[in-house]
Amino acid sequence: MIATVAAAGRLPWLLFTIPAGVITDRFNRRHLMIQADLFRMIMTFVVVALILSSAPLPLNQDTDILGMIAALSAASFLLGAAEVLRDNAAQTVLPSIVDNSDLESANGQIWTIEQIMGSFVGPPLAGFLIAISVPVPFVFDALTFGFASLLLWSVTIKSNGPPVSLPPGFWPQLREGVVWIWHHKLILRLAIMLGWLNLVSVMAVTVLVLFSQEILHLNAAGHGLLLTSGAAGGVAGGLLGPAITNRLGNQGALRFALALIPFPFLAIYLTESVFVVAAALFLEMFAALIWNLVTVSLRQRTIPENLLGRVNSIYRFFGWGLMPVGALLGGILVTLAEPAQGRAEALRLPYLIATMSMTIAFFYGVFVLRIPRRNSPPE
Repeated sequence: MIATVAAAGRLPWLLFTIPAGVITDRFNRRHLMIQADLFRMIMTFVVVALILSSAPLPLNQDTDILGMIAALSAASFLLGAAEVLRDNAAQTVLPSIVDNSDLESANGQIWTIEQIMGSFVGPPLAGFLIAISVPVPFVFDALTFGFASLLLWSVTIKSNGPPVSLPPGFWPQLREGVVWIWHHKLILRLAIMLGWLNLVSVMAVTVLVLFSQEILHLNAAGHGLLLTSGAAGGVAGGLLGPAITNRLGNQGALRFALALIPFPFLAIYLTESVFVVAAALFLEMFAALIWNLVTVSLRQRTIPENLLGRVNSIYRFFGWGLMPVGALLGGILVTLAEPAQGRAEALRLPYLIATMSMTIAFFYGVFVLRIPRRNSPPE
């Protein structure tokens, strides 16, 4: 039932990512972000109302439980739909707020704050608030959406010149984005490569909870602490990434990230040590943040402003669309390998495959990808 609610929240990323790009280019992006946050505030208060109107927890009747799960799944789906639109608008509006030369630093700061608040502050705060009363964390969450919309209302967006007219109709507007990314091979290659990296990473991460429980012998609390090491790697990548890209350049920084990525998976495949796995998760997220800093800033700098929403959404569709496939593959691999190789080796198999796949990605990045310098025209 928990998975049903979670899946409902992720489904909009599959259904609405590309349409969200057309909407982002068609309307005022700042207004879209404000409206999305206000909508999420309202929907979160709806969740509060559901809790207050239900029978006392825990629910005992099957009909009560199924009704609550159905209502929460609907709310989760609508919250996810608003998230898709808001996140796409946020990523495309950044070049209108900071100079091109500051994109790496701005993205690094944003991702650092996201990691700190989402992985270090949010979970313990949720535990404290829910101990007071079940609705309290949801009320707090709703108020933060309202505060976010207020902050966005106070932001000044600089003009990028007169508005560019869009072709009439949804499909002609979407076609413009498809044609642009098709003719700009570097962005297309990065999109496909991101999909591959995410597929392989999610394949391995899917079985991490079982690896943690059965190989590392951790309980739920220990597994949660283990995951914070990955969040710490994300914070480190966000803080140090801009300096690394300045020192190595875009090409060098991307190669550096791709060179690091195979080692965390190899380390997990070979070890039974909690500390080695924690270090591996730290390194994996650190490398992922370097990749993001280079590629997201490159997109923001390269894609024309009037096409940024549509092309960005197509890019993210490639990058996010294969993640559910990776999760499914992780489960299938373990299931098929267990009878012949045993449970422990089956749980390690996704990490071996991930190591080989990430090594191939590194060589592809070295010999095929050519990332322009910041002031150079794209390929």
